[in-house]
Amino acid sequence: MEQMINLTIDNVKVSVPAGTTVLEAAKQAGINIPTLCYLKDVNAIGACRMCVVNAGGRALQAACVLPVSEGMNVKTNTPQIRQYRKNLLELVLSAHEQKCLSCIRSTNCELQKLCRELGVENGDKYAGKQNEYDIDDVSPSIVRDNNKCILCRRCVAVCSKVQNVGVIGPVNRGFATAIESPWNLKLNDMPCINCGQCITACPVGALYEKDETKKVWDLIADESKHVVVQPAPAVRAALGEEFGLPMGTSVTGKLAAALHRMGFDKVFDTDFGADLTIMEEATELVHRVKEGGVLPMITSCSPGWIKFCETYYPDFIPNLSSCKSPHEMLGAIIKSYYAEKAGIDPKDIAVVSVMPCTAKKFEADREELAGTGYPDVDAVITTRELARMIKEAGIDFVNLPDEDFDPLCGESTGAAVIFGATGGVMEAALRTAYETITGETLEDVNFTAVRGIEGIKEATVQVGDLPVSVAVAHSTGAASRLLDMVRSGEKNYTFIEVMACPGGCVTGGGQPIVSSQDKMTCDPRVLRAKALYGEDAGKPKRKSHENEEIKKLYAEYLGEPNGHKAHQLLHTHYIKREKYTK
Repeated sequence: MEQMINLTIDNVKVSVPAGTTVLEAAKQAGINIPTLCYLKDVNAIGACRMCVVNAGGRALQAACVLPVSEGMNVKTNTPQIRQYRKNLLELVLSAHEQKCLSCIRSTNCELQKLCRELGVENGDKYAGKQNEYDIDDVSPSIVRDNNKCILCRRCVAVCSKVQNVGVIGPVNRGFATAIESPWNLKLNDMPCINCGQCITACPVGALYEKDETKKVWDLIADESKHVVVQPAPAVRAALGEEFGLPMGTSVTGKLAAALHRMGFDKVFDTDFGADLTIMEEATELVHRVKEGGVLPMITSCSPGWIKFCETYYPDFIPNLSSCKSPHEMLGAIIKSYYAEKAGIDPKDIAVVSVMPCTAKKFEADREELAGTGYPDVDAVITTRELARMIKEAGIDFVNLPDEDFDPLCGESTGAAVIFGATGGVMEAALRTAYETITGETLEDVNFTAVRGIEGIKEATVQVGDLPVSVAVAHSTGAASRLLDMVRSGEKNYTFIEVMACPGGCVTGGGQPIVSSQDKMTCDPRVLRAKALYGEDAGKPKRKSHENEEIKKLYAEYLGEPNGHKAHQLLHTHYIKREKYTK
C-alpha cells in the first residue's frame, strides 16, 4: 500500500504519496508556486530559486527538489518570500536583453509573466555590465540568442536527457556562464537533429525557429508563382491554442478557411500525402516480409529521427523505409501530377508546407528530395509561424466558417490524420498491410496497443497466419534504448515506428509553446492526440487504400505502389553523417 504523507501548505491540509516534492504537493492543492528552471519530468535542479518556500528551517528551500515529510508546515507566500522572488527577477533582468515588445515570445514568456504577476516593473534596478553574444542563425531550423538566455538549463536537459543528443550545455563560470555548443561551434556544425525540442522547453525568447514567413508572403505576392500550401495532420490539433481555444480543439475546417483567405492558389492537405505514404510504406513492408528484405523496417516520416539515425545509428540506415515523408511526397506529386493536370510548368509552382516540426525546414533543403528535378517543397513554416501570419493578415480565426481542402490532393482518411500522434503511422500502416496480406476486410481498425505515451510500446499483431512483431518509440532518447536492444539481439521486430519528438508530431518543435506551469496540470501529448483520434473515428473512411483520390492518382499516373514511377517520385535514400563538420 502506498505510504501517504500529511503536511500543511499555506494553512491547507494536504496528503500526498511519499516522494512527492513540495512543488507537486502544492500544485495538487491548487496552490501555485512560481518556477523558471523547473520542467516536469525533465529538469528539477533548484537552480533559479524562484520556487523557494519556508519549510520551517532558517533558510528558504527550493520546492521543486524538496521532498515532503510528515507534519511539514510550508509557507509559500510570505512577505519575505515575495520580496526574495522580486529581487531574483530584478537580478535576472539585469543581465537580460529587455527588448520585450519585439521579442518573438512577447505575451508568451514565462519571465515576462512572472514580472507582471510579482509587480517587477523596473528592469534597471541592478543595471550594470551585460554580456553580448552573436546570434547563431546558421541552422536552417533553429536560432539561438544568448542575449535573452536566463541560464535555466531547460534546453540542456531536454536535449540531453530526453533526446540523447546533448549538443548544448553550460560553459565558463560565474557571470561568464553561457549555454553553448562545444568549442563554441555553431549549432549547424554540431550533430544537432533540428528537432526543436529545446525551443519548446525555453521559457523565454532565447531559442526560436528560423522564420520563413517573409519568404512565404513574398511567394504569395509573386504573380509568376502558383503557390500551393499543405498543412500537416498535427497542425489542426494545436493551431487553435494560438487563438485562445482549449488545448485539444480540432480546427481542420478553420485551418483550410484561413489558408484560402491568406491568398494561396491551392490549399491541399498533407493528410493526402500521409495516405499516399501508407500505400508506399505498407507495400514496402509486405515486400520485405515476403521477399526476405532487411528487417525490422523502420519508418521514415520524422526528419529529426532520420538525421539522428544517419548520425548516431548509421548501421540502421538499411532498415529505414525508403519512403519520403508525407509532405515531401505531396510536394513531388504537386510538381508532377498536379502540374500536368493544371497545365502549369513545375518551375512556376511553389509548395509551402505548414508543419509542427522545425526539422522539416532542414528536410526541405535535402538534395535527395527533388524527384521532379525541383525541390519537392520550397518553404516550411511551423504552426507558430502560421499563427503569426494569420494574425498579421487580420483574419478572425475563431469565427471563420469551416471550409474543405481543395480537390485532387485534399481527400484523406482517418489513417492519415493519426500520423500526428506517436503510434499513428504504425496503426495506419497495419490497417492497410493487414488487408493487403490477407485479402480480407479488417473490421476493427483500432490497434490500441500502439497508442499512448509510454516511451516504448510493443505488440504482436496477428495478420492472417502471420504474427507481426512491432514496436513504437517516441523521442530519440527512447529510440536509442530501443535500437540498442535490437542491436544486441535482446529484441526482434518486424516493423518499428520512431518519432523524434516526445508524443510524436503533436508536440513537435514548431507547435504552440506550453508553459512549464501548464505542463504540470495537463499533457499536450495526450490532449492533442485525442483531437486526432477523434477525427479518425469520425471519418467515413479509415484506411488509406480507401481514399478515392489516391486510387485515382495510381490509376491515372503512378501505376502501382512501389512501381517505377512511384519510386522515382516518392522514395529517397539516406547518408551516413559525420558528427562534426568542422
